[in-house]
Amino acid sequence: MFPKKYLVYLKNFDWILFGSFFLLICFGLAAIYSITISSDQPDFSNFKKQITFTIIGLVIVSILTMIDYHYWHDFSLVVYGLVFVPLILVLFLGRTISGTTGWFSFFGINFQPVEIAKISLIICLAWFFSHVGENIKQLKNFIISAIIVGSYFGLVILQPDFGSGMILIGIWFLMIIFAGVNKRHLLVSGILLAIVAVIAWFFLFHDYQQARIMTFFNPQADPYGRGYHVRQAVTAVGAGGLFGRGLGFGSQSQLKFIPASETDFIFAVIAEELGFFGVSLVLFFWAIIFYRLIKIAKQMKDSFALYFVLGVSALFFCQLMVNIGMNIGLVPVTGISLPFLSYGGSFLVVSMAAIGMVEGMIVKNRLASS
Repeated sequence: MFPKKYLVYLKNFDWILFGSFFLLICFGLAAIYSITISSDQPDFSNFKKQITFTIIGLVIVSILTMIDYHYWHDFSLVVYGLVFVPLILVLFLGRTISGTTGWFSFFGINFQPVEIAKISLIICLAWFFSHVGENIKQLKNFIISAIIVGSYFGLVILQPDFGSGMILIGIWFLMIIFAGVNKRHLLVSGILLAIVAVIAWFFLFHDYQQARIMTFFNPQADPYGRGYHVRQAVTAVGAGGLFGRGLGFGSQSQLKFIPASETDFIFAVIAEELGFFGVSLVLFFWAIIFYRLIKIAKQMKDSFALYFVLGVSALFFCQLMVNIGMNIGLVPVTGISLPFLSYGGSFLVVSMAAIGMVEGMIVKNRLASS
């Protein structure tokens, strides 16, 4: 009975969406492998871990595809509330990396609870917007949605993780635009965020975070210090040319001029070694993903599924724009990963889980229509 049911699910699976993100993962694995082989004594542990996380993610995708997405609707507030636990605990028990206390470490594997918070926020906002409908234009509902994101945002900023905090705000901002918010309310919220940013600058940001933002506005002021990351990444992107220098032959990446080459700046590695052609392929696959997600959202039979798919689109869009912007010097360096490409288990698995939940919605809607 189970195999037959599973075959029905596979038949209604969106293989174009699946194939696009899987090919992006392959691009990321190739880049991570290329970075590793340049060492005198290559350590393939990160490459092997990424493969392991990919396999775990694929299992999760298959499981989530089988789960009725209405459960996410019914237990959205429970999920939202439960995520507060790790967000609070990490402030006291978490591991500090690069000045941010945002990781739990288990058996040598680091996990960021903020990654779960991104999906939890999307679920909760999708539930809220689906319930209030057109009443989102009312001020009280706008404020409630702001409180929903603000609660997570406040805890993340305390770590402090400014980059992830802004991703949460970005998800809320795009979702509430999709929901049809009153533009005046959005203007007021923008002013309030500007005030919060000023307060954060003087009372919450660490010196290194202030330096990153100042470097963004004038990277040449300290080209071998704070501006080094951006300078080397931009150099690598420009050095790739049309077809790149080949995997394992990028001077910037292979000689370790690019810091955090497996994570924050993996786009620069791909640009240098695979050139404009490789970058175009990456962006092409992302274009397919966004096209499929928007098309899928329009096909959803209920508003919760609609808003959830749009929320996942917002999450990927924000991460993509910020990471690529970091690599070409358009936005400050904030430590935001490139979905499906950067090394990192927690975000890779969570990103794949988000796709799995979307696939579950696709299957359920297609089965309901047949």
